Amino acid sequence: MQETLGILLYAPWIYVIVAASILLDVFVPLLPSGALVVTAATVAAGAAADVAGLPGPGSADPRLPHLLVLVLCATSASIVGDLLAYRLALRGGRRFDSAIARSRRLSAAHKRLESALVRGGGPLVVLARFAPAGRAVVSLGAGVAQRRTRDFLPWSALAAVVWTGYSVGIGYLGGQLLGASWFSTGLSMVALIAAGAVAVRLLRRAPAKGAAATSTAAPTA
Repeated sequence: MQETLGILLYAPWIYVIVAASILLDVFVPLLPSGALVVTAATVAAGAAADVAGLPGPGSADPRLPHLLVLVLCATSASIVGDLLAYRLALRGGRRFDSAIARSRRLSAAHKRLESALVRGGGPLVVLARFAPAGRAVVSLGAGVAQRRTRDFLPWSALAAVVWTGYSVGIGYLGGQLLGASWFSTGLSMVALIAAGAVAVRLLRRAPAKGAAATSTAAPTA
């Protein structure tokens, strides 16, 4: 099983799988995009060569995932997904608002994050990227609330960069230090989940910042 997974992750189309998962998980938060990014980053460390019997990090074999390509792929897919969700919600706000209301998980997350964003403004979009269902709530909520693109997109892009950097970083570090194994991947996933737990806690404790909230929540002219 582990050898099969290692071989699959060396294929060039791993980038397509990662991009598609990240692009779609703004609409389907249950997709394991974080797990895919972390696992792909572990393989990119080159440590999985021993598992799959493939060349090590010094090789120019094209099957090896390239770390920079993985970062660019994940970041771009995150930004495009956020913008797509925002635009769709901007045009069909009532429909998406009803969809959020029908989901108990999204509805609960929406109430918590909307309150936090009103108190803390734009920077909390970055924290929300790590929180469960936070990305969907922020992107769809920004469209439903008719927030301006210039107020939403820069923070969304920053959130994508931070989330990708953290996810790729912990996966790569785990692969370098512990080798390509379920243990190292599992520890990296624990670190990603821990970041989500910390994000939720910080969102709940976010201080009031009236000026930032006013700017972020301003409607489209």
